[in-house]
Amino acid sequence: MSIGDLFALFAPGWLDILEILIVAALLYRILLFIQRTRAMQILLGGLLIAGIYAVARLLGLDLMRSIMDAVFQYGAIAALVVFQPEIRSTLARLGQARMLQLFSRLEESQVVEEVAGAAERLSSMRIGALIAMEGEVGLDEYAQTGSRLQARVSREILRAIFTPNSPLHDGAVIVSGDTITAAGAILPLNRAPVPDRTLGTRHRAAIGLSEETDAVVVVVSEETGRISVASRGMLRKGVDAAGLREAIAGAGSRRTENREAGGSAGRALARALRLP
Repeated sequence: MSIGDLFALFAPGWLDILEILIVAALLYRILLFIQRTRAMQILLGGLLIAGIYAVARLLGLDLMRSIMDAVFQYGAIAALVVFQPEIRSTLARLGQARMLQLFSRLEESQVVEEVAGAAERLSSMRIGALIAMEGEVGLDEYAQTGSRLQARVSREILRAIFTPNSPLHDGAVIVSGDTITAAGAILPLNRAPVPDRTLGTRHRAAIGLSEETDAVVVVVSEETGRISVASRGMLRKGVDAAGLREAIAGAGSRRTENREAGGSAGRALARALRLP
């Protein structure tokens, strides 16, 4: 083989560049989709196992390689069984037709006012409440633990849900965009120890959800009427009206930023694919 043939072998054509760009865009979207979810932890665990297998083959560790062969042989089936809820949730999110929802979506500021207004009213009446505002990470997994709803966000509906003796008051309301998707949902409790021993189950659930997702969770204390906000594993107690609205708007902003990031990547790919 001549040097010219060798150079031609490694010189990519325009179809090769097109394929590389498409694969890169798909990988970017997948990583963007699963960031800060348990799917990302699964991916990292799989990469770690693959790295151990590569080292075992490189060093000739026959016993380790045999064990890893067995893991790869049965691991895929075990993963489908163990992580079935996460897989179902991911497929459900992929199947959502967002383009059809854009025509009936409320303005973000209106959603903020409705949720904040409901929280302030419940606070004045000392009625406990737990409202989870979905960010970029989907909350379908937790919505399945409660009663499914498809209702526009409004302060009247939120107050009705959390009214004492209401069938759905004992649990969390999940809000996705401008829609209440579930009520009476069960949220995970916090894993990290909390110094404040006075925090109740609602506050611990709010912290727990914010540890596992990028959701913003509004909590109204039944004992004191105080409003708290959980985000990124931290709880801000006694927030005022301005802080409450800023925190709620933050959940919608993250959704918008990530959608725009994906759109920018798509536009960049489209520009790169323009041929002379």
